[in-house]
Amino acid sequence: MAGLALTTAACAQAPAVPTGPNDYGKTENWLCLPGRQDACAVDQTTTIVQADGKTSIEAFKLAAKPAYDCFYIYPTVSTDPGGNSDMVIDDAERRVVEEQLARFGGQCRVFAPMYRQVTLAALRAVMMGRPSPGDGALAYGDVRDAWNWYLTHENKGRGVVLMGHSQGSRMLLDLLKNEIDGKPAQKQMISAYVLGMNTPVTDGKYGSIPLCEKADQAGCLVTYVSFRDTAPPPANSRFGKTDEQGRRAGCVNPAALLAGKASTDEATLHAYLGTKPFLSSPPPKPFAKDVTVSTPFVSLPGLISARCVSDGDFTYLAVKVNADPADARTDEITGDIVVAGNVLKDWGLHLIDVNLEMGDLNALADRQAKTYAGR
Repeated sequence: MAGLALTTAACAQAPAVPTGPNDYGKTENWLCLPGRQDACAVDQTTTIVQADGKTSIEAFKLAAKPAYDCFYIYPTVSTDPGGNSDMVIDDAERRVVEEQLARFGGQCRVFAPMYRQVTLAALRAVMMGRPSPGDGALAYGDVRDAWNWYLTHENKGRGVVLMGHSQGSRMLLDLLKNEIDGKPAQKQMISAYVLGMNTPVTDGKYGSIPLCEKADQAGCLVTYVSFRDTAPPPANSRFGKTDEQGRRAGCVNPAALLAGKASTDEATLHAYLGTKPFLSSPPPKPFAKDVTVSTPFVSLPGLISARCVSDGDFTYLAVKVNADPADARTDEITGDIVVAGNVLKDWGLHLIDVNLEMGDLNALADRQAKTYAGR
């Protein structure tokens, strides 16, 4: 969130972003499309560090003939100076795809549209108590148009996992409500992953879409916001909070479903943590004593676990680091949002919402796709 340093004045001085519809038939309006060298064609090699400090390398390769699709909407990352981003692909968009999406290319065709999202500069204005200079309707219109272009030109009856994070998840919730729930497109939905955003649920459903309760379930929704178990949401938290209509935020723990447990049961996470700084997160601490990691990602089997917690007005994924003096690995992980040296506790582990369960989300998508295919 280096972009948080941008002033509200910069938003006002930025060139106006065109407001007409984008043509998603133009490949330059996509971060990722199947069969090309683009933002998703990045190294996902991982160093696995065991409790005794021993390491091994996990290679990564793209699926040769993926049986289903993944449609992804990225979070607030744009460092463009205006209230809404332009459609030029910058390092910020490439970097978030590397962290959150590219690994899914090992099992599905990946589609990630650019969209004129509300920028980090606009987010700063809101956090300072000022009106947002960003236009959320413009951002959503792009997402809707990209989805409809995909359905018309690329879907061809294939199952699709929809996924988003943060602002991307807000867009996804609107897309589910307006374009999918109760519409013909719902027949193509394997599942929806609404991550790092409150999903208001009534009787365990968002509209008619149920929260996922088991791994071999298709047509359902996975959602959570993550906080350390030692630092639950404070009263001013924007994440995990019950809304004004009394609808609790949904929480589904993919790792628990894969283990045959309820989401409220603790389960070990298959995390893929980035080894480079990401947005406003500080550089990762050493992952293990006397271990040098040179790959883009690291996996620490058994170190991190989580369960869904409902406490007061908040429902969230409580993340636990299973620190052990006999374990050669780190006793702490990074993932908090830090601004001017201060941890923003109301954001929880927002920066690594997806990384924490990346392996579980990949495995769950495959299980759900098989269920979908067997219908």
